Amino acid sequence: MMTDITNAWGTGALLGIAACSVLLLLVLIMRFRVHAFLALTLVSLVVALVTKVPFDKIVPTLLSGFGSTLAGVALLVGLGAMIGRLLEVSGGAKVLADTLIGKFGAHRAPFALGIASLLFGFPIFFDAGLVVMLPVIFSVAKQFGGSTLKYAFPAAGAFAVMHALVPPHPGPVAASELLGANIGLLVIVGLIIAMPTWYFGGYLYGLYAGKKFDIKLPTSFLGEVEADPNHRPPSFSTVLAILVLPLILIFLDTGLNTATVMGWVAADNTLVNFLRMLGKTPVALLITVFFSLLVFSRNHTARHLEKICEGALGPICGIILVTGAGGMFGGVLRASGIGDALAGVLSDTGMPVIVAAFVISTALRVAQGSATVALTTTAALVAPMVQATPGLSQFDLCFIVIAIAGGATVLSHVNDSGFWLVGRFLEMDEKTTLKTWTVMETLLGSIAFILAAIGSILL
Repeated sequence: MMTDITNAWGTGALLGIAACSVLLLLVLIMRFRVHAFLALTLVSLVVALVTKVPFDKIVPTLLSGFGSTLAGVALLVGLGAMIGRLLEVSGGAKVLADTLIGKFGAHRAPFALGIASLLFGFPIFFDAGLVVMLPVIFSVAKQFGGSTLKYAFPAAGAFAVMHALVPPHPGPVAASELLGANIGLLVIVGLIIAMPTWYFGGYLYGLYAGKKFDIKLPTSFLGEVEADPNHRPPSFSTVLAILVLPLILIFLDTGLNTATVMGWVAADNTLVNFLRMLGKTPVALLITVFFSLLVFSRNHTARHLEKICEGALGPICGIILVTGAGGMFGGVLRASGIGDALAGVLSDTGMPVIVAAFVISTALRVAQGSATVALTTTAALVAPMVQATPGLSQFDLCFIVIAIAGGATVLSHVNDSGFWLVGRFLEMDEKTTLKTWTVMETLLGSIAFILAAIGSILL
């Protein structure tokens, strides 16, 4: 199907279709106030028709993009929301927030949230980490007031940076494998670049965005829940155990995956595969939910805990559907061959390898939305250029991986499921999400690339 579609239109036409589809989507949502779920579905159908996807392939193409996104998001968001709701209603989120504020001080609350998210973000994926941290973020925001962005963006930026730049996350691991970069060295280089990237692009920008955009606390996420007469707030150690448990479990998967790639353990080892299964994010979060229910059952009735879990799912249904529709739109753009056509043009420009890596990755990111696809595809495209360039050190290879990751991070917009996830959780309209989230993602990716480029010159 991909070949047929790509042959039906030239590169210029495909890029024009992509631009028009994004414009149409924004007009429908922002001008005519069509619900994002309906607008995304309609525009996805229109793009499939215009790019001459065979009629019998249109619905499977739509469902494939929608389903693959939901498969990755629905369980994570649903289970994460339950954990978050249990922490919120039990008073656990407030206990953690109070402890963080006590250590760092009220005026450094956003910084404290960012540092905590950097630590949590080492093994845990962006969306899962953000969902679990949101109750803590909202508790701090409720306590001190001001725009939610002031507290949410330093944390979200931390998760985004760690997910993009630092192994054992799958993107940099896959890119390092394709380019032959040393993963151990990449962890060190990634962390060194991630810190200033987060500080300038996540923390400082979060403070600025919090002053410029007054975003109120989400009403749906912080709805009132009937208090349990037996309620006693959990201890700090209990809350920390609940937050750390999924991190430990997930690290079983990401850490053992890295060990497998490096050849330290056999890929077909039964125990390794079992432990990796426990560390898959949905399984890790499911285990954490039941652990939380067990812990809180001492102070809450079973009926009350059931109500809390049920109440957690209602508000996130719309978030999940809109996110899935965003994935559908991105999937249709990928199937149309837009990204492939663009990459083919850019790969022959004669630019320095590190610049070409960033530009190609950025183009793929903008064209089809998925950061993971942009990262892995660019790494595969750049690999022959890397092999043909003499004198590249292991540091150079690590900087090229960072440049690719930076390009795959910038300009998150309406074809990116993460755009809708963040926008819906914080209850921002699409215009505000473009002015805030898109800007922060662009800052993070650009700063990472600039630091990588400087590093490649100096080392």
